[in-house]
Amino acid sequence: MAEEEKIIDIIKKKKKKKGMTSKAKKKNAVANAVIRKGTGTVRINKRNIDSIGPDYVQEFIKEPLELAGETAGEVDIEVTVKGGGFMGQSVASRAAIAKALLDFRRGDEKLKKKFLAYDRMLLVDDARRVEPKKQLGPKARAKKQASKR
Repeated sequence: MAEEEKIIDIIKKKKKKKGMTSKAKKKNAVANAVIRKGTGTVRINKRNIDSIGPDYVQEFIKEPLELAGETAGEVDIEVTVKGGGFMGQSVASRAAIAKALLDFRRGDEKLKKKFLAYDRMLLVDDARRVEPKKQLGPKARAKKQASKR
């Protein structure tokens, strides 16, 4: 009997918490955000948003939360970011948070216009990617310097 209860407890723990998901990209960084009703906590890769440094990156990520107003205090957001550098990850997580808030408010036009007026990159992913390196040069476009003598 005790073994059956342990198995049931394990199965309950493995169940994913329900919520709305959103995804955003910047260069090689991909962020997935899960939003659900809660107390207003925001976690990025299981770390509280307040423990992220430097400070300007933390403020940058918090922008959509400040624009959303009261809605930000009613929800818990969990972001998972992979790939890229720290700034690419922060841009991707910021966009994922903004998209999640918009999904939670069921596509609220007022909030959408507010996000677009503030910064279009909150809702539109950056399509630019690093161009592959070509032969005869050190980078994608730069070529070997021609010798004059």
